[in-house]
Amino acid sequence: MAPMTDGVVLIDKPAGMTSFGVVARIRRVLSSQAGKKIKVGHTGTLDPFATGLMILVVGKECKQAGTYSKLDKVYEATFMLGKESTTGDPEGDLTDIDSRVPTQEGIDTAIARFTGEIRQRPPIFSAIKIDGQRAYKLARNGEEIEMPERTVTVHSLECVDYTYPELKVRAHVSSGTYIRSLAVDIGHALGTGAYCTELRRISIAQWNVSEAQDLAAFGIEN
Repeated sequence: MAPMTDGVVLIDKPAGMTSFGVVARIRRVLSSQAGKKIKVGHTGTLDPFATGLMILVVGKECKQAGTYSKLDKVYEATFMLGKESTTGDPEGDLTDIDSRVPTQEGIDTAIARFTGEIRQRPPIFSAIKIDGQRAYKLARNGEEIEMPERTVTVHSLECVDYTYPELKVRAHVSSGTYIRSLAVDIGHALGTGAYCTELRRISIAQWNVSEAQDLAAFGIEN
């Protein structure tokens, strides 16, 4: 089979690796197979703790990266109630907020507040650029960052399972929506605090993670 030099690669990203790390490893493999440097890019990052579908663009398809990045996405996530994290995920410093146990009705009411077109403030630990620099780099340097709110669309947000303190949800969202921010906002609405402990991207438009390859298929160890 001829080495890939143009097109799309679907990857099931493992936990603990950055999206840029995935791109670098795939670029290395494809370039080695082709015997020349192959251009590879991503179409939207996943947090290091997250897993799931990444669409990588290769060669000439890199020109279409922006088109892919604007597509709707579906995630499955687990939120931990009762605490907040400085990063909105397991990698941050945790603070106890409130030990109250919300009812299922309370959960459903809170979730309903965050469906449709909503205003959302992205996490400071994100890949968004502020004055040309990644927000997470500024945050790590201890700089004060005011992340501007943005309008995003949550097409659907459903409770998959609720066993306190864990709330599992499935979210179909527009591009630019941060599930970590949804966790924080739902935690505020409940009065308990919350952060995202698990996050998996299931699909991007018509592409599903079930079609994706893991890194082992490319001879790459996690």
